[in-house]
Amino acid sequence: MPSPVWRPLPPEALAEVVAELIGPRDPGHPLRVAMDGADAWEVELLTRLAGRWIAAAGRPAIRVQSRFFLRPRSLRYEHGRADPDSYYDWLDVEALRREVLDPLGDGGSGRFLPTLWDPVSDRATRAAYDLAPGNAVVLVDGPLLLGRGLPFDLTVHVSVGPGALARRTPAEEAWTLPAVARYVADVDPAGTADVVIRTDDQQHPALLSRL
Repeated sequence: MPSPVWRPLPPEALAEVVAELIGPRDPGHPLRVAMDGADAWEVELLTRLAGRWIAAAGRPAIRVQSRFFLRPRSLRYEHGRADPDSYYDWLDVEALRREVLDPLGDGGSGRFLPTLWDPVSDRATRAAYDLAPGNAVVLVDGPLLLGRGLPFDLTVHVSVGPGALARRTPAEEAWTLPAVARYVADVDPAGTADVVIRTDDQQHPALLSRL
């Protein structure tokens, strides 16, 4: 099989192409897709727009934000508000698996919790369980999602080089950059994700598909 190649795309076409790659996949239960990347605004925008394209094609699209599945503040800030090692483990992996990914997998009930924990108020959201249609695409977006043993059916990673990411990261969040560098070194998301989007130059992105 030939090695996948990078495909240059205009930025306005990215979401549609990602949706076209995701849409036909049918594992026999809701399709659980990781939308991973360190640039939060960029990943969130891609997730919203891809979801609209998927829905327009006739398949239910459900967005789950990983920021509502973080560990309580007492654990996140145990070593200080700006500790990169703590940030690496902010995600409550077991909760995301238990409340979202496992119920949507093979033999699951289809009942999932759209949100669990409000990171601002540091309280449970008390959200009601929802039922995902069997043909739904569930897009879970956020940083540092891969390499944790979570049962995603398909993974998308938005790759940004360290220089570009440093320029685009607000000064008050620059302390997270060492955690992202560790994630890249340990997990190699760009080398393992099913779909990778390189956006060092946001006006000239490129996409690589291993599907």
